[in-house]
Amino acid sequence: MNKVYLDYQEIERMIEAAENLRDRLLLLLLAHLGCRISEALSISVDDVDLANGTVTIKHLKSRLKLKCPNCQAGLGLTSVYCPKCGEKVESALKELKDFRRQRILPVDKALLVHLRDYITRGGPVIRNGKRLLFGVNRHRAWQIIKTLGEKAGLPRIINTETGKVHNISPHKLRDAFAVHAVKHDDTGDGLRMLQEHLGHQSFNTTAKYRKVAGEEHRKWYDDLWKSDGNSAKT
Repeated sequence: MNKVYLDYQEIERMIEAAENLRDRLLLLLLAHLGCRISEALSISVDDVDLANGTVTIKHLKSRLKLKCPNCQAGLGLTSVYCPKCGEKVESALKELKDFRRQRILPVDKALLVHLRDYITRGGPVIRNGKRLLFGVNRHRAWQIIKTLGEKAGLPRIINTETGKVHNISPHKLRDAFAVHAVKHDDTGDGLRMLQEHLGHQSFNTTAKYRKVAGEEHRKWYDDLWKSDGNSAKT
């Protein structure tokens, strides 16, 4: 039977299926911090503060900016005339800018122990002058998580919006973290804290997990009527 999201008992089974420290740490980071796979793979040893129990998550995005070749004013993607000088734009100047955001996340004791052990044993890998925790690319990381899900005998996950069924993936661990957090605290303050923790720009992105977490309520309600052979009559 397909599920909507993973629960932490199932993630524990994935942890038990991990045969090496690197794979186990990757799984724990994704599940306990709820970070994106791109963020996890960019974590360096310098981003880990073992003394204070925190990890700094850095998120880099690129944005294309268009400028008027005549006056350098900013243009929209569909601009035909410059809003400042009024000249017709034949070919806009393109400028690619990187925007870096970062957030500092607290680390629980169990994850901190694994981080300290992994770093002490020499697990990190040097890439482009940085000591990264994981010397694997995005594709390999997805393979690791998918394989651990299969070894643990976990069901595939269904997307309730599209109806499509997916293998266990890094993002499903992020979803599991978010749903776990919402079930623990679904107040406005709790959701705003979760938004900050996950690095969501829009509150609506965070709020969707409240809807997912509420599916237990629907199952409970439906089971009430399934257990009674008689349907309600008006």
